[in-house]
Amino acid sequence: MNLLIVSYNPTRPSFRQRISCYLDILRANEINCEVVHYPRGSLDRYKVIRKAAEFDAVFLQKKTLNCLDAMWFRHHAKNVIFDFDDAVMYDNRHPEKKPSRRKHTKPFKRTVKLAKMVIAGNPYLAEHARRFNSNVEILPTGLDTNAYKLKTAPKDDSKVRLVWIGSNSTLGYLEEIKPALEEVGSRFDNVVLRIICDKFIHMRNIPIEKCAWSEQTQIRDLVTSDIGLAPLPENRFTKGKCGFKILQYNAASLPVVASPVGVNSDYVQEGVTGFLAEDHSEWVDKISRLLKEPELREKMGLSASKEVQRWDFKVLGEQLVKLIKKCV
Repeated sequence: MNLLIVSYNPTRPSFRQRISCYLDILRANEINCEVVHYPRGSLDRYKVIRKAAEFDAVFLQKKTLNCLDAMWFRHHAKNVIFDFDDAVMYDNRHPEKKPSRRKHTKPFKRTVKLAKMVIAGNPYLAEHARRFNSNVEILPTGLDTNAYKLKTAPKDDSKVRLVWIGSNSTLGYLEEIKPALEEVGSRFDNVVLRIICDKFIHMRNIPIEKCAWSEQTQIRDLVTSDIGLAPLPENRFTKGKCGFKILQYNAASLPVVASPVGVNSDYVQEGVTGFLAEDHSEWVDKISRLLKEPELREKMGLSASKEVQRWDFKVLGEQLVKLIKKCV
């Protein structure tokens, strides 16, 4: 079987987490993959779409289509599989505004209706897709859990490190719990906030460790931390988030404190792998408890590392193989 994988940006986290980690598994199961970048110009896009006729299926990763491109895909592609892991039907900058039909709703509806199969990253996204297509499957985002089993040197200080990892576009989510983190910092003189990103924020009462994100160092920066943070405001866009940072924290054997939004509530087992925090006082209280109880941190981190095996990329990769073969 020959599969053409079309991505608007193969360097983005979504592509790494939902496509590139599975390429070897797909090829080992006789699904030959070719990855192509979806260009901006209409003529260049048409050349890519016309190429689809040479393949058994097109795997369209997160890219919604305009009218012309959808018409071309309908003409040239034998089968289209649409995969998405974000609420692309809503504006992430203004999620509660009525969606622009031209910019968000119509392209999403058009692409979902065109697809022979839709693969959604969580039930919330699947629910939206099923309004326009009955053949919708759920495949969570996975990760290589073995990569997080690093041997690290013992700490050379007595600091307890809170950690947040993400892109600069989501750094605002961390800023929303800034008052709680400032209060925690004023209560504990051994706490540090480690930020793994390409942009950073400043706080008065809690020291910041700035760790520039890179694929080579992110895992080591996580496994040498102590408590993972996953704040998330609740709106129509964030409900579609697939909770990847929680999986990373779990794989790094870290307890998590997270907002009870979307799949966060499913991924965090309250009192077992971490805590859910809904407001300022809960963020302060639950972080403080983990800071005061190192045995609890260790116990929760161990539970988290066992629980995350369900989302290992080898497990989910086999599921993806079955879905693609089922479709084609």
